[in-house]
Amino acid sequence: ASLGNGGYGVGLEGGKHADEPTFLQPMEGVDSTGYRASWWTQFYCILWRSWLSVLKDPMLVKVRLLQTAMVASLIGSIYFGQVLDQDGVMNINGSLFLFLTNMTFQNVFAVINVFSAELPVFLREKRSRLYRVDTYFLGKTIAELPLFIAVPFVFTSITYPMIGLKAGVSHYL
Repeated sequence: ASLGNGGYGVGLEGGKHADEPTFLQPMEGVDSTGYRASWWTQFYCILWRSWLSVLKDPMLVKVRLLQTAMVASLIGSIYFGQVLDQDGVMNINGSLFLFLTNMTFQNVFAVINVFSAELPVFLREKRSRLYRVDTYFLGKTIAELPLFIAVPFVFTSITYPMIGLKAGVSHYL
């Protein structure tokens, strides 16, 4: 096929008519979905590759945990030892707002940072139809799930007792 003919075959190529679009012909080794591997195979490969990239960068994990501990200590010291009067309850509401915004944005910024770093590779592999977007998203998310759980746990473990929220493991959980 030539580039200037809109994707139509030139002459008879492998039994194809000249007016059949060559880009619509099935590729060898590709199933009806257009991918060379099944959904589970794609998911497993992305999960494994993402898990290895998390393990290969332990400094990033340490920095995120240290940053979380420092921000938690700062917020805990600002709202240290609240009493349950009207002002204390309003302060606790403010601290809970900071809990939620810090945990949400910290994870969102981590995802944005990772995705922007991997965007060229993702686009190249997506164009090559190596995997679907959903398998990439799920694989990356599950690979980073331990960190998404550890960061809020560290944050809450530091700030919860400092602020003076209700004592007890059941209340903490």
